Amino acid sequence: MPLALLALAIGTFGIGTTEFGMFGLLPDVAGDFAISIPTAGWLVTAYAVGVMLGAPAMTVLGTKVPYRRMLILLMGLFVAGSLISALAPGFGFLLVGRVVSACAHGAFFGIGAVAAAELVPPHKKASAISIMFAGLTIANVVGVPLGAYLAQTAGWRVTFFVIAAIGLIGLAGVVLFVPDIPKPAGVSLRNEVSVFRDPQVILAMVVTVLGFGGVFAATTYLAPMLTTVTGFADSSISWILIVFGVGLVVGNLIGGRFADRSLMRMLLSTLVGLAVVLGVFTFTAHGKIAAVVTIFLIGVLGFANVPPLQKRILDKASRAPTLASAANIGAFNLGNALAAWLGGLAIAGGLGYAAVSWVGAALSASAVLVAVLSAALERRRRTGQTAAPTTAG
Repeated sequence: MPLALLALAIGTFGIGTTEFGMFGLLPDVAGDFAISIPTAGWLVTAYAVGVMLGAPAMTVLGTKVPYRRMLILLMGLFVAGSLISALAPGFGFLLVGRVVSACAHGAFFGIGAVAAAELVPPHKKASAISIMFAGLTIANVVGVPLGAYLAQTAGWRVTFFVIAAIGLIGLAGVVLFVPDIPKPAGVSLRNEVSVFRDPQVILAMVVTVLGFGGVFAATTYLAPMLTTVTGFADSSISWILIVFGVGLVVGNLIGGRFADRSLMRMLLSTLVGLAVVLGVFTFTAHGKIAAVVTIFLIGVLGFANVPPLQKRILDKASRAPTLASAANIGAFNLGNALAAWLGGLAIAGGLGYAAVSWVGAALSASAVLVAVLSAALERRRRTGQTAAPTTAG
């Protein structure tokens, strides 16, 4: 494995820890600043909005900047945001720190995916992307529990200092090991924006929103579901989330390996499997062993989609991939927000916590339909291109 991919994975590990680790820090932050937990929840919302808006904005600003230099700047921005959060004298400053870190998030993943794909031969691009994203999945298994432990024993500010240190290690890795990667000839802002005229790019992003949204429809309300429906104690939630995180790691590796062999077949298979498993979770949520097994499978199938989804964006926007790649990271977060909102509507409508699994299944099934449409349009286009010379003759 190229050391450059390891450096990118360390960067995504730090970013993943700060993104998902906030869930475990909310009570400590709320107590420190004497605010309610719902108010502290704005730290999660602000981060998500920062990713969605910051990903394209930072990528546009870096249109003319070489990939390696842009990755260094983004990792530096992430470290700065983490330090602002650690030193924040008030809640407002902490919000600012979160937004600064979020602005680096989407662009780092987007540009990092492009760089990772360029570091390996064409038949290993999806695997390279999965290695970079491995940092994000491992963060769920190691970084998030570690961050919560540090917050409980040494204070939440120490957690952000440690995240900043991880960011510095990632920054050093990029400086030392990521080579200068030339951008495609003629890359400009106009070219970057023009790729969004391709229906396949838009369809790929819609699949991202719906497919990964299905995962978050179930997992956003996983804790109350497990305690009220399944009957687990509050103390069990942490290890169950680790099981889910292990599923993410496994799924990411599987998705990268098999997407290199047959991208669309892998994507459609995992989306169908995810829709089925989410539907089944409505029933297995009532049994402890069955629920844990299902949660693991949701993690596997959910993140097995990520490398092929990101690789498909790079394929369809190959002449100017950077902005499209970053925008697709924003699409993941849009899916998270959409799923959480729809799941909340189901619960508020009196359907119960288990109903959010049906919401997730419906989103993933919708992603299957969009992916099938995309594949059909692609086949029709190829057929037309093949038949055109024959018709002319």
